[in-house]
Amino acid sequence: MLPTARFILDGTASWLSGARAATNATAPTDATARQNMLQLIHLRWIAVAGQVATIMLVHYGFGFALPLGEMAGVLVALVVLNLFSLQRLKRPEPLGRNALFLALAFDALALTAQLSLSGGVTNPFTLLYLLHVILGAVLLEAWATWAIVGLTTLCFLGLTSLYRPISAPGLADREFFRLFILGLVIGFVIDAILLVVFIERINANLRGRDARLADLRQRAAEEDHIVRMGLLASGAAHELGTPLATLDVILSDWRRMPVFAAEPELAQELEDMRAEVLRCKTIVTGVLLSAGEARGGEQHVTTLGGFMDEVVDDWRSSRTGDGLAYVADLPLEVSIVSDSALKQVIHNVLDNAAEASPQGATIAARVEGGDLIIRVEDQGPGFEPTALADFGKPYNSSKGRDGGGLGLFLVVNVARKLGGSAEAKNLSSGGARVTLTLPLASLRIEAQP
Repeated sequence: MLPTARFILDGTASWLSGARAATNATAPTDATARQNMLQLIHLRWIAVAGQVATIMLVHYGFGFALPLGEMAGVLVALVVLNLFSLQRLKRPEPLGRNALFLALAFDALALTAQLSLSGGVTNPFTLLYLLHVILGAVLLEAWATWAIVGLTTLCFLGLTSLYRPISAPGLADREFFRLFILGLVIGFVIDAILLVVFIERINANLRGRDARLADLRQRAAEEDHIVRMGLLASGAAHELGTPLATLDVILSDWRRMPVFAAEPELAQELEDMRAEVLRCKTIVTGVLLSAGEARGGEQHVTTLGGFMDEVVDDWRSSRTGDGLAYVADLPLEVSIVSDSALKQVIHNVLDNAAEASPQGATIAARVEGGDLIIRVEDQGPGFEPTALADFGKPYNSSKGRDGGGLGLFLVVNVARKLGGSAEAKNLSSGGARVTLTLPLASLRIEAQP
């Protein structure tokens, strides 16, 4: 239990910082706002293309006299706004709470300007105001939605008196009415199609945001649980320190007793007991060090190859059996700081491999593309499909006991702390493989604070 407890504390700090950063409410909200802004940009391009086609058809096809210069000015303003919006999306700063509201309000004003230049309320495309209202209801907060409703209402009322009439010389009233009805039908169809397409896209964005928020809530719950376990481990380490020190003193006194000197077998058993007590003291010291309550001795300068050799030798010396094969292709000149948390991560993976495959396991280490790649393979039954799908989540274990699965959860957490990753897969030839990918930049001496 103590190695797991120590491992918990090694990962707690990074878990807290990562969860705090991830639970920043602006992250999923801003990502969704950017996606929705992109949908409005697409819609605006469609509006520009549609208005150009409609103006050309009405002016040159049906013979209505339209103020082409003024209407072209409105189209240029829409194009400029779109180009500005695209550049804004490339910047890392959050969009702000009112960005979508201002975009919809500008679009409504641009539509009003075009309608006022082409007949006002007698223009059948006044139906497009509903598009802005419905998009506002989906995208905006309540106050902003009602503001869009008020703005479009005022614009519509303004079109009843402030507009430029359009005329078509030689066009009978009956023909004019027929074209008006045709315009209403076209406006309705455009409204319906655009609403279906873009509301579906926006809903997809909102569903993605909800999924991200659910994941963040889950991570926050796991963070709270792991911090509690870390505090429990720290308390246990404090409590165990005194009896372990007492046992070490007693065993040291026993070594000088004549009865042990006369019995080599008893003396060897006594040395084995002292070695295990010292191992427990080392684990307790590591727990307190990881909790920030002890200092010294746990980190030292070494080479990459030396570190891996030390990790494998320590694991072999403290575990029974000789079924671990070690293959390394590591540069000798790379100097790193020996990290107790990373050592415990590798030991934890090796423990799982040895438990799943008593007949033997393999650990291989190499440098590839600036990363340290560590692969541990066993000859066991492999991971269950559910365990693979939930790899790295707490209590995801096939061992059938309470508290299982924390080891691999913390393996993933510490790997993430170092800027790397941990992956697992079942081998086609049988057994399983766990791969740790760690950037050398996070292990080199110059990368350490």
